[in-house]
Amino acid sequence: MGKLTVLALRAVLATLFAGSVFVEAVMVPLLAADLDGLAPEYAYLRTPLLVITVLGVVAAQVVLVSVWRLVTMVRRGTVFSHAAFRYVDVITGAFAAGTALVFAFAVVLAPGEAVAPGVVLLICGASLAVLGVALIVLVLRMLLAQAVERDVEATRMRAELSEVI
Repeated sequence: MGKLTVLALRAVLATLFAGSVFVEAVMVPLLAADLDGLAPEYAYLRTPLLVITVLGVVAAQVVLVSVWRLVTMVRRGTVFSHAAFRYVDVITGAFAAGTALVFAFAVVLAPGEAVAPGVVLLICGASLAVLGVALIVLVLRMLLAQAVERDVEATRMRAELSEVI
């Protein structure tokens, strides 16, 4: 990765992280205030919606920090090591948690007349899409494992060749 690419990616990650902190600090309290005005028959939605929102933002922040760490490893040339697996596993877990949160959101909205059934179906589709991203990250982890194995093997072969020479 070039220095400009790393810098651009870090700028995007930092902006997204700052935006997520803004959401936690400003938007969630505003959402809580708006949800105070719900009709009594929908008052049960307030707490689950706030919890799902906060946990979703935290999951996104975990992904952002983990990607930042992986970019640092790429810049240093150490990404093809076993230390990278920790961050990839955390990203996969965060997307899996995001899947559960989006599905929980659909489950919370499903009973009653809070939203149309089609909206619940769309949210379930979004949950499936987030699961797809988690599975893509899992496949990329397998590719990383293969690359690490190849790197270890190449290092071993270079050492053997150096002994012969």
